[in-house]
Amino acid sequence: MAEALISDTAFIKGCAAIGAGLAVGLAGIGAGAGESGIGAAAVGAIAEDRGFLGLGLLFTVIPETIVIFGLVISFILMFAYG
Repeated sequence: MAEALISDTAFIKGCAAIGAGLAVGLAGIGAGAGESGIGAAAVGAIAEDRGFLGLGLLFTVIPETIVIFGLVISFILMFAYG
């Protein structure tokens, strides 16, 4: 009886939406966890020597690319299956 309640296409679209949300959410959590240590080290290095400002900003931005990859994967899932 439960099979008649939802069609195959609706199930695939729902799974794609859940996968897209997980891709962005887990990528954001991972980037935040990685950036916490990097940000603290960058602030310490910049406090000791102002010359590390550019390098500290660069190392702080690198984990954010993971979120962009998660966002791209979510767009692929939503446009391919949604």
